[in-house]
Amino acid sequence: MNQFIQEFLHVTEAAAIATYPWIGTGNKIEADQAATNSMRTLLNKIPMDGEVVIGEGEMDEAPMLFIGEKVGTGNGVGVDLAVDPIDGTTSTSKGKNNAIAVIAVANKGTLLHAPDMYMEKIVTGPEAAGKINIDFSLEKNLRIIAEAKGKKMQELKMIVQDRERHNDWVEEAHALGVRTELFEEGDIIPAIATCIHRVNVDLFIGVGGAPEGVLAAVGVKSLGGEMQARLLPKTDEQRSRCISMGISNPQEPLSHDQLVSTDECAFIATSITNNMLSKGIENNQNVFTTHSIVLNGLDKCFRHIATEHPKHSI
Repeated sequence: MNQFIQEFLHVTEAAAIATYPWIGTGNKIEADQAATNSMRTLLNKIPMDGEVVIGEGEMDEAPMLFIGEKVGTGNGVGVDLAVDPIDGTTSTSKGKNNAIAVIAVANKGTLLHAPDMYMEKIVTGPEAAGKINIDFSLEKNLRIIAEAKGKKMQELKMIVQDRERHNDWVEEAHALGVRTELFEEGDIIPAIATCIHRVNVDLFIGVGGAPEGVLAAVGVKSLGGEMQARLLPKTDEQRSRCISMGISNPQEPLSHDQLVSTDECAFIATSITNNMLSKGIENNQNVFTTHSIVLNGLDKCFRHIATEHPKHSI
């Protein structure tokens, strides 16, 4: 599986570049379609027996690679793929931060088959891995993280999406003296940021898409952090879909190993627009310069790769 990381990087770079003409145009459907077409075409050239176990599009009715889609040549190693040609379609269409093209890959049968619904998520870095618990109160988890990191509560920073559904968490954090950083769109990169020391984020918490949750779980595992989650089905139909996908108790907390059950995994993301870990696409006279994050679960290293793409070759 890891022998294909360079090819997956090429896939996310190409998908990001295909999206570039649509940045700031207000047209997220065309942006999504361009990225999807590029990603599908290049994935199908890789000599693997791949299956998309995490796609998107059911909730957003977007033109995404779909759950169960076979990709690759059909020959070679079997792999599970979680894909999002654009995480942050609204950010792309508005020219705002936090849009990425992203792939997570792991051995066949090791990624959670998560339906496209909401998921509660909590993430922290390696220092507090194995100590937090999604069933604990926010205050208890923050105190655990503070102790694990040797920090005072006033030195902690929590990152959370700027949504009304998160207001209670933000207010509780402020009452405890914990700083908060709010972001608008795209929760994959903020979740992974808890594992990057230079960013100085101690806890990610929030309710967002389940597909993005599994993508983030691979990135977090690849850096030695911890993520826990809980699916939030709203209807009987959604609960039935969870059960049909092998999740017998949809309300049960999901451990990190249930989200991704192997260290033989990789996370590859190319930035379309700027985010807290990487710059967006740079359009120079003769080249596009892309900035990508490559994480490998076996070595726990953070790699940032800048690539110049001559325009005549695109």
